[in-house]
Amino acid sequence: MRVSRQEILRWENGQLVPASDDLAAEEPLEIRIDNHSISVTMRTPGNDEELAVGFLVSEGLIKSKQEVQKIEPHPRNAAKNVINVFLSPEVTVNFQQLTRHVFMSSSCGLCGKASIESVHQHFPPVSRRLNPISAGLISALPAKLRAVQETFSLTGGLHGAAIFDEKGNLLAAREDIGRHNAVDKIIGWGLLSGTLPFEQHVLLVSGRASFEIMQKALSARISVVCAVSAPSSLAVEFARESGQTLVAFLRDDRMNVYSHPEAIKFDEV
Repeated sequence: MRVSRQEILRWENGQLVPASDDLAAEEPLEIRIDNHSISVTMRTPGNDEELAVGFLVSEGLIKSKQEVQKIEPHPRNAAKNVINVFLSPEVTVNFQQLTRHVFMSSSCGLCGKASIESVHQHFPPVSRRLNPISAGLISALPAKLRAVQETFSLTGGLHGAAIFDEKGNLLAAREDIGRHNAVDKIIGWGLLSGTLPFEQHVLLVSGRASFEIMQKALSARISVVCAVSAPSSLAVEFARESGQTLVAFLRDDRMNVYSHPEAIKFDEV
């Protein structure tokens, strides 16, 4: 359930009145590989299979749908907050190394250049295969995402992520309480639908552009990332060194371009 209705008290026009409010659901999801627990994330339930395999892509463990044998909830977890991904026999997972990498990609153990170099060991910089996109097309993307954010409209409490083709067509949009989870769901959709890698696509996120968002985009080979809000300094540095175009503060027909502006045609508005 993505929405939880709660009884509250509302102070309005000088009066305290009983009311109800729709809240974005937040529950833990444990991700397992072949019955080995590898991660627990707080997420909004829904599209859990996409979230799980998207996480595995962004951690550099899988690259194609053929590497996944099956995905199923843990049979002894009635709440369906444990999901098991069974990989093909040819996929080798070093679980000790995975644990270290998960913590590093969550940016708690490395900083600056070391973080970027660590990610590039798994995901090299992108080679641009996307034709330049008009600034007008990019400016129109936030409205397209906002139009399909149904749960955000109810709660105001979810992040959104969307993937577009080079003509600005919306291919998939996902919502989650965690901005990184929303991106993992998009990546997982790409893997399960056979659309990955996203070499000729544009990613839009409804909030900030962080280092982790850029790293996940790179794992999916996305060369153009747009954010409605601000980027972090490390996200900008990462984008510049990864060959990614980073657009932020994308709103009201305005945008800031922080890296590789050659991907955008500014003479077309």
